[in-house]
Amino acid sequence: MKQKLGILDWGIGGVSVYRLVKEKLGNVSVVYFSDTGAVPYGKMSRGELVARLNRVIDFLKSKGVTHLVIGCNAASTAIPFLKREDVKIEGVIESAVAMTARLKPKKLAVIGGRRTILSGIYRRKFAGCGIKPAQRIAQPLSALIENGDVSSAKLRAESRKILAPVKNSTHILLACTHYPAITSVLKDLVSAETIFLDPAGALIEKIAEWNLPAGGADIFFTTGGTTAMKTAAFNAFGVKIKTAEKIRL
Repeated sequence: MKQKLGILDWGIGGVSVYRLVKEKLGNVSVVYFSDTGAVPYGKMSRGELVARLNRVIDFLKSKGVTHLVIGCNAASTAIPFLKREDVKIEGVIESAVAMTARLKPKKLAVIGGRRTILSGIYRRKFAGCGIKPAQRIAQPLSALIENGDVSSAKLRAESRKILAPVKNSTHILLACTHYPAITSVLKDLVSAETIFLDPAGALIEKIAEWNLPAGGADIFFTTGGTTAMKTAAFNAFGVKIKTAEKIRL
């Protein structure tokens, strides 16, 4: 069976990973799944999230996906509980921690969605590396970006409130794949020396080890609105999605 790559996210955050796949891995065929028709993953109970992700994975397997990137931190917290038969799954958290730890940050902050931060997964994993990060819940940002907003006054005000307590960090880890879309906004709100860390590059290095074959057209599925998906993907990451299919799941 020919191997095929899937990228799963609640919304368009995973498009930042998709863009790098296209830039770094050549013409690898991708099946992208956006689940905006479902309750946001960060608001589901763990049982609900695991059940939903298993259902999506079954759908992706039916489309030939053999290797899956979960481009969502909230969903990545559920990976240990997922059915993993016949599909290799990689989340964003392991790559993010490994990349950050190698930099030995003097004063690290992590910003992410509510589930991601409250799960304590980054705190525990960084503790194993001898790093104690400050953490901030940045929930409003992903919703704004998902609506195509990457520069409004509201976005800037929310960002300023979130970053104020950690603005003097040496490094800030973007623990949500939406956030790289607004790095230019975030940089204006912190110390000039602060470095923002986008773990997508480290994740792509891991995917490269899969040696997936090139060839085949990319396919985009969403349980939400196709027009909204296309608009947000372009506004946030400059990616033009030609066609997207809306499905019920």
